[in-house]
Amino acid sequence: MSTDVRQFIIDAIADMNYPIDDVDADTPLGSAGVDLESLAVAELAVRVEDTYGVKFSDEEAEAMAAMTVGEFAAAIRERGNLASA
Repeated sequence: MSTDVRQFIIDAIADMNYPIDDVDADTPLGSAGVDLESLAVAELAVRVEDTYGVKFSDEEAEAMAAMTVGEFAAAIRERGNLASA
């Protein structure tokens, strides 16, 4: 499941037209890595909610941008009570 959630995040980033060539679990979502803008972070949160039923509030968007892909995947698993593999 861990890899599936991470891959979902990477695929969603690609769907939003951000380059993913060097993106892995250690890549930050914000300016130090993928460089997602605030609207892109919000869109990613909506995609996560639609797919996994996990909600992130608007206030949590800043914290999401500071996370790595792996940390965000872990947060999704924790909130969704998804088994990690």
